[in-house]
Amino acid sequence: MLVDGCKVYVAGHRGMVGAAIIRQLEGIGIQDIITRTHAELDLCDQKAVRAFMKTEKPDYVVLAAAKVGGIHANKEYPAEFIYQNMMIEANVVHEAFSVGINNLLFLGSSCIYPKFSNQPMNESELLTGVLEETNEPYAVAKIAGIKLCESYNRQYGTDYRSVMPTNLYGPGDNYHGMNSHVVPAMIKRFHEAKLNNLKSVEVWGTGKVMREFLHVDDMAAACLFIMQLGKEVYLKNTGSRLSHINIGTGVDVTIAELAQLVKEVVGMKSDLFFDVDKPEGTPRKLLDVSRINAMGWEAEIDLKSGLENAYQYFLSS
Repeated sequence: MLVDGCKVYVAGHRGMVGAAIIRQLEGIGIQDIITRTHAELDLCDQKAVRAFMKTEKPDYVVLAAAKVGGIHANKEYPAEFIYQNMMIEANVVHEAFSVGINNLLFLGSSCIYPKFSNQPMNESELLTGVLEETNEPYAVAKIAGIKLCESYNRQYGTDYRSVMPTNLYGPGDNYHGMNSHVVPAMIKRFHEAKLNNLKSVEVWGTGKVMREFLHVDDMAAACLFIMQLGKEVYLKNTGSRLSHINIGTGVDVTIAELAQLVKEVVGMKSDLFFDVDKPEGTPRKLLDVSRINAMGWEAEIDLKSGLENAYQYFLSS
């Protein structure tokens, strides 16, 4: 649990999620927040991570650092996605344990669930089927992170918790033309289409697949909610292994509906062209968030408001 005077290390503080978590920590008065850039600390370097943990000895570790990207990036760089993410997880979790850090929060992804999971996807769906091939290496790494935390809890009695967010968007997102996720990719593409008065703009796939989207500030608020729960309460809701818990809105939309919303927010007049030859991934990804809802947390930011906030950040960045 977070307590007054707690020293918190946030790995990945420059990323969208890490930055949002820091905003939440500062909002509740946590002042001793430790951060390191990649240049200052390479989390794939076990020796460097060990030295850092021995020197700083934080009370709580938030593992938000990861190599992330959209369908194109996952398809093009599978080795980097599995290697870097597994190395980061193994080094941070083990070296945190080695210096006696009992509290850690690991951030995963909804892509851990099988391609054809029952919908909405309950936490129990993990390891019940074949993964979506376009992001399998990343998903395998995130599953390893969950099991790493579970294993240390089982063997050593640590309190290492894992949260699995749905598709995230918001301030601090990656707007790279080819490697970004769907929301920032649409925002950038539609904005450029508006500026250039294009007659039509491309959307990948049929537009029929369904996705759930969560604003990063809601995600960060959920993380703090989970971090502040007593161990017995968390155990009661996740099982004896202190396993993972889903974080989402419980509501999904088709990619076509998302595109129409982004079009409205951006103010683009171009027609939408759905390129059916482009990959679009799993047919549907909707998280079952009944567990975290029953514990007392629900998302607050609706998709239209969240997209407006994300677009304003894009314009100002």
